[in-house]
Amino acid sequence: MFFQRLKTPGLGHNAYVLGCGDGLAVVIDPRRDVDDYLRLARENDLSIAYVLETHRQEDFEFGSRALAQMTGAKIVSGSHTLFGETDVKLKDDEELKVGTTRFVALETPGHTPESMSYAVYVKDGGDKCWGVFTGDTLFVGDTGRTDLSDAEKAGENAGMLYDSIHRRIAPLGDHTLLFPAHGAGSACGGNISERDDSTLGIEKGTNPVFSKSRLDFVAHKLSVKMARPPYFLHMEKVNLLPGRPLKWPSTVRVLQPREFQQRMKEGLVIDTRSPEAFAAAHIPATYNIWLDGLPAYGGWVANENTRLFLIADRPEAMELAVISLARIGIDSVEGILANGMESWRDQGLPIESIATTSAAETANWMQQGLVHILDVRDEYEWDEKHIPGAVHCYVGHLEDKLPLMPKDSEIVVHCNVGHRSGLAASILKRHGFTRIHNMLGGITAWEKLGLPLDEPGKAKKAD
Repeated sequence: MFFQRLKTPGLGHNAYVLGCGDGLAVVIDPRRDVDDYLRLARENDLSIAYVLETHRQEDFEFGSRALAQMTGAKIVSGSHTLFGETDVKLKDDEELKVGTTRFVALETPGHTPESMSYAVYVKDGGDKCWGVFTGDTLFVGDTGRTDLSDAEKAGENAGMLYDSIHRRIAPLGDHTLLFPAHGAGSACGGNISERDDSTLGIEKGTNPVFSKSRLDFVAHKLSVKMARPPYFLHMEKVNLLPGRPLKWPSTVRVLQPREFQQRMKEGLVIDTRSPEAFAAAHIPATYNIWLDGLPAYGGWVANENTRLFLIADRPEAMELAVISLARIGIDSVEGILANGMESWRDQGLPIESIATTSAAETANWMQQGLVHILDVRDEYEWDEKHIPGAVHCYVGHLEDKLPLMPKDSEIVVHCNVGHRSGLAASILKRHGFTRIHNMLGGITAWEKLGLPLDEPGKAKKAD
């Protein structure tokens, strides 16, 4: 039996390839670029017969149709209208037989109205469920957010999610392996475990959906405040379409420095280097989104119509940057700077820098009343713990909610380790703030040094 999980860097997305006997395979929730799934099938002498979708994904663009066109596979979904164009629509408790493996469709609404899970029964497993593909219904250590379909019905959806998990998934048995569509780092869940592997038995002992009553679980879900990236709305639309072919690499030009300087005026520039490299030297008025963060944060500064120009520090990073944006539906990259910042520097073109600082130095400045502290982490991270006296604004909202601080004052920006604060620092610089410091190491370093923290999250747990 062949089985493999394939992750998408930066999105916390999991897709799966499952060999089902008789040389047939199923792919679950594939992303837009499908080469990895095809390669796995070839290397293991498998024919992809079906593509299963658990729900209309919000955070990445599906590759179901592309995979179907290349392999002849049929796309399988639930029967809800929000699934769009699929070949086989299964109702609750309907079965799909592939080779020697059975898939039982389970309607599990709550995260979204159309959410489906698929219970898997293998040839030598008898009547016991081997595993369940839960989409965004049940994660390792968490459950899917319930505010995406309608924020005003988040509580009602949380109750529905609780019922779906207890009535449809829990009875599959403690031995059942859990295969969610997302892992840690996803914007679709607030506290997903770093651990990939789990069973329903483990989750029953650790996951809030099992440890809390229905009423307490609803209250818990309503207390978790997560930002909704603006590109999610675009994903909801394109994932109703038959599927869009990738444009990379034919439409993206490599531009020499002076041509890049002229063309960049047509849109936005994203520098994908590390925050440390960006701080040392960068092109004026550019955004800094580190390469692995591009799928999660590119959709905050750009949309599908933005003309984009990219800076990367090596050729393979260029390709990954373009494909990372394509995975969230942004195909509008028009140019990449040839040889990165080195070529720009060697042409004597304008360069700016941003100061960096450490947790210890920041603490010293605070004692002297010399700086403002800006925390750009998520709201739930802020609620858990934060530096006393800091101002909070999530990095995704920063451009629309610039802090009420003098633009010439000393501002230290921080996140967890320094990546999101690198983006925040670049946003502030673009908007005329002149004395910005990115606190490298972030609140992680602050805590390691035993520096003061307000911890309202601890008080809530004690209550």
